[in-house]
Amino acid sequence: MGKRVRINFCRSKLVSQSSSSSDSDQCTQETRDGVCGSQIGSRKEGCRMMSVYTKELEFRSRGKGTYEITHEVNQVLQESGLRHGTVTVFMKHTSASLVLMENADPSAQRDLEMFIEKLVPENTPYFTHTYEGSDDMPSHIRMALTRSSEVVPFHEKRMMLGTWQGIFLFEHRRAEHIRRIVITIMGEE
Repeated sequence: MGKRVRINFCRSKLVSQSSSSSDSDQCTQETRDGVCGSQIGSRKEGCRMMSVYTKELEFRSRGKGTYEITHEVNQVLQESGLRHGTVTVFMKHTSASLVLMENADPSAQRDLEMFIEKLVPENTPYFTHTYEGSDDMPSHIRMALTRSSEVVPFHEKRMMLGTWQGIFLFEHRRAEHIRRIVITIMGEE
């Protein structure tokens, strides 16, 4: 189960330039309590209710390659109950990454995998960080060249991905691994 936190953002419209600290304290307290649109002194206060929903998922890779996780990210979005905002997907590893990629034709994924493989080959003689094998340092470089997080806007509970876009875990190690990904959803109900 994910964790959900509410955040209230206070927005002020100053009628005059003077404000006392008690007004600020009251605004903070009332905003914290979820009261919106209250009149405080000479200021009209308003706030927007934002929620943050976070969940960590585990995926088992079968070695090098791309694995689409769009469906699982969308499931977490639906669990959140939020309608508008952003989804952030974060990879908690240094030898795997995340990419937005075409999901209609698997040959596009294979071409990306082949390109990265040729760009950063294994068994490069000048790599010294090889404690876990010849794919150790190349996997770190491949991760650094791609991304450890992706942010996708959503509207009416639907991610605003393009027609052929998907979110992929990009495994850079040869061996099977369990990968942990944190999904954070910020938005409004």
